[in-house]
Amino acid sequence: MGEKNVEIHAKLIDEALKGSQQAMYRLYKLYVQAMYNTCIRMVPNQYDAEDIIQESFVKAFNNLHSFRGDSSFGSWLKRIVINQSITFLRKKKQDFLEVDCLELPSDEDEDITSGINPTMIHDSIKTLPKKARVVLNLYLLEGYRHKEIAKILNITESTSKSQYLRAKQLLREKLKKEIRYEY
Repeated sequence: MGEKNVEIHAKLIDEALKGSQQAMYRLYKLYVQAMYNTCIRMVPNQYDAEDIIQESFVKAFNNLHSFRGDSSFGSWLKRIVINQSITFLRKKKQDFLEVDCLELPSDEDEDITSGINPTMIHDSIKTLPKKARVVLNLYLLEGYRHKEIAKILNITESTSKSQYLRAKQLLREKLKKEIRYEY
């Protein structure tokens, strides 16, 4: 992000800290789409995702005083969105179980996403089982490591790894079927 944008965001954050509704609205408009995109990958129901986004922004604005600027505002906000999404999934009783009996995909397999329409990939990810989808999103799309995911989700590191491998295997199978139907 450019230095000018950082200055503008810092001014908006300062104004929001002083209670400016206009500054809060501008921050909301700047970040809502990116945060929605993060949330919808974890909680694929549009209405649930919209609720989580609203709750996340309320939480962010209520706790804006705790934003220290160690990271960008967007990173700080994304962490809130991810935590709210995980909290939502936990309330829905989405427990993470050990999955040690998986047949692991071969390293020789081609990249599952090469040459495939990104919309098809996104739609296929949305159909994955919730536990596997969350781990896949946190690891592959959000850049968390399995150790971090384990801590966030209160699971073991091996569960995170096995859920990720399960998600990749299921995604590969779904995409292969979709490609067959297209041709």
